[in-house]
Amino acid sequence: MKILVTGGAGFIGSAVVRLAVSRGHEVVNLDALTYAACLENVASVSGSNLYSFEQADIRDRVRLDEIFNIHRPDVVMHLAAESHVDRSIDGPGDFILTNINGTYNMLEAARAYWVGAGKPADFRFHHISTDEVFGSLGAEGQFTEDTSYDPRSPYSASKAASDHLVRAWHETYGLPVVLTNCSNNYGPFHFPEKLIPVVILNALAGKPLPIYGDGSNVRDWLYVEDHADALLLVVEKGKLGRSYNIGGENERSNLQLVRTLCGILDAKRPKASGSYADQITYVTDRPGHDARYAIDPSRIREELGWRPSVTVEEGLEKTVQWYLDNEAWWKPLQARAGVGVRLGVKG
Repeated sequence: MKILVTGGAGFIGSAVVRLAVSRGHEVVNLDALTYAACLENVASVSGSNLYSFEQADIRDRVRLDEIFNIHRPDVVMHLAAESHVDRSIDGPGDFILTNINGTYNMLEAARAYWVGAGKPADFRFHHISTDEVFGSLGAEGQFTEDTSYDPRSPYSASKAASDHLVRAWHETYGLPVVLTNCSNNYGPFHFPEKLIPVVILNALAGKPLPIYGDGSNVRDWLYVEDHADALLLVVEKGKLGRSYNIGGENERSNLQLVRTLCGILDAKRPKASGSYADQITYVTDRPGHDARYAIDPSRIREELGWRPSVTVEEGLEKTVQWYLDNEAWWKPLQARAGVGVRLGVKG
């Protein structure tokens, strides 16, 4: 199978690229190489004859048509997106242009290619989205695939719009699509502006460990390599027009998560005195911060037989060790625009 992966130099996309190549699939990595992308994420497979790279922006329709015609993929896995909520608060325009207009361009390029190829029955357009489109939960309940959309940030609103476009292209034009909505990812190669890498790297640097509000916000945490496995399963075996929620079944409050990370660091690289938890600092909450996300993954488990392979404790230990072992990867990224600076305070 030849897979066109958009955003394949990003965090989740690169995990998909690495896993797909390891399983013998041909992969075309399409990435604009914006601030959060890093080709070192796919260095382990870049020398494979199964891998090719195209630097392109999904906002450039002409370039997309060229890439489809050159590579003629069997399936598309569309991950390219602006994804940092705090950045969306400060600069929503990029999220509209990339997540909505870019997805429109991808759908139209894919549709033109699919029609021109005679509408092959095995073609798939897999749109990868987020649980944030469903809004915020109270103390009880979980998101299902039938949960009403209720996005609360420019980021989640732009992803919700892209989900609607994908469904519309399926219903109106018959484009063969599948969709997935995932919970919070973590693991190796996570760009150092998100919570888990921020905590790890700030802890090692002796800096404050910032927790928004009182730390009670709850997320379901999904190890990125488990997510990549689920995504490949859905693109191969998911039912057309169907959406699948992918969760880690690992709910933790932000405060619980940070304390767990501190405990792992205390064991792996102890401080001269005290605990890394002593560096925890509470900061002003961000605008519109959703209280809780939780996914019901029953559909993907019952229809496709998938469930996560690691607990959050196992995954966090692997993640901490990866950052301890890979300073040469994360150190240069800390100099990129906005990294290490508090964003999302304009609301």
